[in-house]
Amino acid sequence: MLAHEAAIRLGVFLAVLLALIALERVRPWRAVRPLGMRRWPHNLGLAVLGSLLVRAAVPAAAVGAALWAEGRGIGLFPALGAPGWVAIPLSILLLDLLIYWQHRITHMVPVLWRLHRVHHADPEIDATTGLRFHPVEILLSMALKMAAVVALGAPAVAVLAFEVLLNATAMFNHAAIRLPPRIEPLVRAVLVTPEMHRTHHSEIRAETDSCYGFCLSWWDRIFGSYVAAPAAGEAVVIGVAGWRDPAQQRLDRLLVQPLRGNAREPPPQRYSARTSSP
Repeated sequence: MLAHEAAIRLGVFLAVLLALIALERVRPWRAVRPLGMRRWPHNLGLAVLGSLLVRAAVPAAAVGAALWAEGRGIGLFPALGAPGWVAIPLSILLLDLLIYWQHRITHMVPVLWRLHRVHHADPEIDATTGLRFHPVEILLSMALKMAAVVALGAPAVAVLAFEVLLNATAMFNHAAIRLPPRIEPLVRAVLVTPEMHRTHHSEIRAETDSCYGFCLSWWDRIFGSYVAAPAAGEAVVIGVAGWRDPAQQRLDRLLVQPLRGNAREPPPQRYSARTSSP
């Protein structure tokens, strides 16, 4: 499996992305999206640049860090003598928890919010929004994951599985699709659904600062950041005030956006979400 890491990543990525694009036409949420596909080259361009930056800075990335730690018996799980059937699922669970808190902290720290704002400044939301992150944020996230992987002594196969799962679920919960009403609550009980994550992309800052999960929906419920739906319901306004202009969606503008302030945008703040029923 690890010998075919690149093929696995690319194969799952393309399969999930194409499937979601098809579903966005079969079961669309907001069928009318003025910019639509014109955003795709810029959103995908950020993802490509982020991948290139990570490969240039840390070629082995998280899986390489896991193999390095594994070969030296470093980390919590090797120290405890945890068998693979324990270490693998726990590694995936703990890495997902790490990403939840990483995401939450990017909303609290102004300099990190400026980087993360590039993701939120998409005026529309679809599967490509799940790939739209500033390259510097992608690099910082990878550094954090690598440190966590070494500290845990996470098995390399668990790290690969987590990264593939995270990429797939990020595209899924940003997809402009409408899940069947009977199915959505069942999926939401475990995974972050598009209906749940759209609250996080609301223009209203108190809603933006909620529903931080990318994969498992449990963390938001446990840590009090779960909000079932935006107050405006289906009429929710997506994006960040002051950053919706089509010219701001160009790749060059997105790369320098963290250096630019916006007087209309409220500063990051802690938000104590009230848990509400789905």
